[in-house]
Amino acid sequence: MPERIPNQQTKFESLGKEQKEALYEEAASLISPERRALFDRLAPLRTRHIAVVLEDIYQSHNAAAVLRSCDCFGVQDVHVVEKNNTFNPAGDVAVGSSKWVDYYRHSSISDTYKYLHSKGYRIVATLPHENDQMITDLNISQPTALVFGTELTGLTQEAIDGADAYVKVPMYGFTESFNISVCAALSLFCLTERMRSAANIPWQLTPEDQLDLKLHWATQTIRDGEQVINHLISNL
Repeated sequence: MPERIPNQQTKFESLGKEQKEALYEEAASLISPERRALFDRLAPLRTRHIAVVLEDIYQSHNAAAVLRSCDCFGVQDVHVVEKNNTFNPAGDVAVGSSKWVDYYRHSSISDTYKYLHSKGYRIVATLPHENDQMITDLNISQPTALVFGTELTGLTQEAIDGADAYVKVPMYGFTESFNISVCAALSLFCLTERMRSAANIPWQLTPEDQLDLKLHWATQTIRDGEQVINHLISNL
């Protein structure tokens, strides 16, 4: 999974646009035409307008299921807070989605919120709250980070207090809450569909960011991808 370090440039972001284009042509020659066509089709559909924050998730199948939902809905970035539990999304549930979604590790919820605010995100905690609203009514004109808590105890008080807004998913049964992976999937479906249908939300990645993303994906696809890409960069 392509782990990203907050505020650190990747090897691709340090290259010029023409260098990236040349590098991608070289890298794409090492993957199948079908895979390249898939990259070209999906990159314009990815978004960082909606992001996901997971606070201390400890069940690997839930972590994997959230990643799978992020990939399916085109959400590129997942921020992981590992205060007490290590994020481990391994397993069949992810169905390879861990190759295509970026994630950022953070040691505390306060550091996570500080980083997201610096990037212009509005932080929205998912839980019933005295100031909550339905997910269907949430204003998503601003980049939005949805925060989900641990399976048993939910979000910490620090995560709740530091959020900018609160949402809940409608429920009409006896059970008081959804499983975290189900809640994430429902929330992402609702928000990404609204986002894509809104004419005034610039949700797509820039063309250069899309190129960076395709280079990351190619690295995941090519055998010994990191070594191969580093070799190609050295020959630019």
